[in-house]
Amino acid sequence: MGDRWQEMAVFARVAESGSLSRAGRELKLSQPSVSRIISALEARLGARLLLRTTRSISLTDAGALYLERAKYLLAEMEEAEQATRGADSLHGVIRLAAPVLYGARAVIPALAPFLAQHPELRVEMIMSDARQNLITDGVDVAIRIGVGPLEDSTFGSRRLARVARLVVASPAYLAANGRPVTPAELARHDCILQHGLFGRESWRFSHNQTVTAVDVSARLWINSAPGVLAAAVAGLGIALATRVMAGEEVRTGQLEQLLGAYQLDPAEVYAVFPAGPRPSSKVRAIVDHLVASLDVP
Repeated sequence: MGDRWQEMAVFARVAESGSLSRAGRELKLSQPSVSRIISALEARLGARLLLRTTRSISLTDAGALYLERAKYLLAEMEEAEQATRGADSLHGVIRLAAPVLYGARAVIPALAPFLAQHPELRVEMIMSDARQNLITDGVDVAIRIGVGPLEDSTFGSRRLARVARLVVASPAYLAANGRPVTPAELARHDCILQHGLFGRESWRFSHNQTVTAVDVSARLWINSAPGVLAAAVAGLGIALATRVMAGEEVRTGQLEQLLGAYQLDPAEVYAVFPAGPRPSSKVRAIVDHLVASLDVP
């Protein structure tokens, strides 16, 4: 059984890191040893788990299924060991996925006291505005941002924060195109939209208990929050942004907040854990810390 636990742990680390040599370094094994362990596991299971080329490693369908169950079992074993050691001895790796700009401006600054409190923990961050496959990418916890409740999911989740959203534009854009004073006027302006996150072409405002939806037109669609922010600062149009995303630019005058008397639904920030509703103790610890750190006005 000991060999099976080692096979499972080695396979999970290879799948998560995408590299035999990196997994070997982290597990203090040679690359040939890692390769032999993976081959022995595949032979015992009678299934190919990894597709290996000279440049990349990817999971087969069987490998993705095995990884999901392996991560659950390894987490349960770690939980049992952690219960014996005590809460102050968290160790290992947390793979944390987060959107680029929110990760840089909110999550990373919050990590310093957490890592100082848990010196045996290491965090690997995957920063992307694209939605990852959390299982095949080996993610322990992902930060998700959206408007309204989190989409139905088989994953476990916990709300971290609620962040105000703003309508913003640069002084140069407003000087050239005028300042909208009601939501309806947005229809005649160039707007900047982000694929996926707040990329709706209908913007919804409330004012004095009245809800107004405005259809906007976008000459520029961008697939990342930093791109939307840069485009707005460059004067290419009016954008929606969270206060975390654009607060500094508003404070320094690079952007101006518009339609301040009208409210937008806030963005909801969630932690999502592929391991299910009861994640490992180290994931619970970092999520508890982020709840305390991020839910600020």
